[in-house]
Amino acid sequence: EAYDLGIRAIMFFGVPNSKDDIGTGAYIHDGVIQQATRIAKKMYDDLLIVADTCLCEYTDHGHCGVIDDHTHDVDNDKSLPLLVKTAISQVEAGADIIAPSNMMDGFVAEIRRGLDEAGYYNIPIMSYGVKYASSFFGPFRDAADSAPSFGDRKTYQMDPANRLEALRELESDLKEGCDMMIVKPALSYLDIVRDVKNHTNVPVVAYNVSGEYSMTKAAAQNGWIDEERVVMEQMVSMKRAGADMIITYCKDICRYLDN
Repeated sequence: EAYDLGIRAIMFFGVPNSKDDIGTGAYIHDGVIQQATRIAKKMYDDLLIVADTCLCEYTDHGHCGVIDDHTHDVDNDKSLPLLVKTAISQVEAGADIIAPSNMMDGFVAEIRRGLDEAGYYNIPIMSYGVKYASSFFGPFRDAADSAPSFGDRKTYQMDPANRLEALRELESDLKEGCDMMIVKPALSYLDIVRDVKNHTNVPVVAYNVSGEYSMTKAAAQNGWIDEERVVMEQMVSMKRAGADMIITYCKDICRYLDN
């Protein structure tokens, strides 16, 4: 359906049937993203596939990495090799772009090194480098059953009150080899989109997240807003702020544009 509407770039997220404490389903050969990628590429060879590279949808505790048994925090260094395995597995299945979203320290450098060593020099990395610890992620976490079973992700995602940290994260990821930079969420962080755009020449990606989408849908269903006009105004606002690309729920937008 998306392809028939003219969409030629999609992002895959995995919702596996089973989970474990180290997110094995993220990097196995027959993982859900790997299977979906192979099928989609076989059906549509001109479809660009972006693979979300993280462990949270695959861990039984819902965190984005391996949990240290003693501190009960995410172990950054033990998590990195698993993210590299995930990225390589996704590319082997046919993913065109790797989008690591876990926010571990050094994750871009490790994934870039791993891809290069595996011979995938030309695979770009779309980093979720500017990702805030946001309440707007709630509907997605419910849909993917990936909410943390304890604690939260504030130790490795960014403080919504902190503006300068975005530029530090941007600088770090650029040095590590990222090719595109995501700002997530988008609508409540348009100032950050502009800041990032002003400080880099790599493409800036605004991520229109599930909470933003759900609020718009709920308001439209209650007759409070004109959905099409509000959605298109939101898209324009992200472009105006400096986004080169937008990750969003795009089927409705394609229908609006066709009309």
